[in-house]
Amino acid sequence: MTALPDDKGYYGDYGGRFVPDTLMAPLIELEAAYNAATKDAMFWDEYKSLLKNFIGRETPLQHAARLTAHLGGAKIYLKREDLAHTGAHKINNAIGQILLARRMGKTRIIAETGAGQHGVATATAAAAFGMECIVYMGAEDMARQAPNVFRMELLGAKVVAVESGSRTLKDAVSEAMRDWVSNISNTFYLLGSALGPHPYPKMVRDFQAVIGAEAKEQIMAAENRMPDSIIACVGGGSNAIGIFSAFVDDKNIKLTGVEAGGHGIKKGSHAARFSGGTPGIFQGMKTYILQDNDGQAELTHSVSAGLDYTGVGPEHAWLHDSQRASYAYVTDDEAVAAFHLLSKTEGIIPALESSHAIAHAVKTAPQLPKDHIMIVNLSGRGDKDIGIIQRYAEEQA
Repeated sequence: MTALPDDKGYYGDYGGRFVPDTLMAPLIELEAAYNAATKDAMFWDEYKSLLKNFIGRETPLQHAARLTAHLGGAKIYLKREDLAHTGAHKINNAIGQILLARRMGKTRIIAETGAGQHGVATATAAAAFGMECIVYMGAEDMARQAPNVFRMELLGAKVVAVESGSRTLKDAVSEAMRDWVSNISNTFYLLGSALGPHPYPKMVRDFQAVIGAEAKEQIMAAENRMPDSIIACVGGGSNAIGIFSAFVDDKNIKLTGVEAGGHGIKKGSHAARFSGGTPGIFQGMKTYILQDNDGQAELTHSVSAGLDYTGVGPEHAWLHDSQRASYAYVTDDEAVAAFHLLSKTEGIIPALESSHAIAHAVKTAPQLPKDHIMIVNLSGRGDKDIGIIQRYAEEQA
């Protein structure tokens, strides 16, 4: 199963490369450069060195003893991506792609961001390598993630507000692609999730696969056996595909991706593509998207900016249709409750994205036997979300 995608970038029926002619050449150039890099031991040696010495890997796999006791049932472990440099898994991919950009002779880095964690990771990598950095971010997301906007600017990045459409992540992606078309010669588009046209979904998965590889070794050391289930939140899908990658060939391990249910599954009120979406073409790929009867992208909503996206990575679409992974959703209320619960039981403030995965564990763990081992990927920390949580509480009062 892990041999996918095929040489045209397809995961079964999903993926591919649906872009204007002006982007076809740079994507082919990118694919060739990445394929060459993957065969270069020095490239991977430098990447692994940066994982250790710059990002601070490996990240711990922590038994959440108090959360487990509180819920009863399954024994819960947390893969602590919140402890990676910059506070989330996004840096794993940013460092990998910036090495590729340097290898290709590119000097200008552009990126999109939703919750701001990929923007911060990209700005961090660009600063470390002395490259110009421009980050496109929806104006709505900039307002609710102001601390991360300031962090990006501190790191030397220019943050460009996107005022079009819903002023969220999908619009930031569109603006970044427009920039790339206009500046192909010196610009590298450092895409943040396992989505978009080939080869991005594969590259991002490969750079995030370190999460699953570590978790596999760590759970064997802790329990002397494989886990029974893995849970991860899914926006575009990079943290989930990263941890799933090490376990996808073991069909006895249940893989669950958790999407943003928002206010519930009704038009414009959520971002649960597998519960309210259908296959279509979106931003360079074939995948599940939230669309109307005319194929136009619908508005989305989530309390979490990082999950508030119209489409989903094509490998997730294939995992869904092949029934290798299942996909659930939790509402804003459930995610916020999980945010508070993990904070109070474990002393860990999770990102609102990660809180969706925690919320699903809260719902399912009590029904499972005590010898069931569950790993939840804690994809990021919640410092950036404190303001949102405060406003949420005020609105509920």
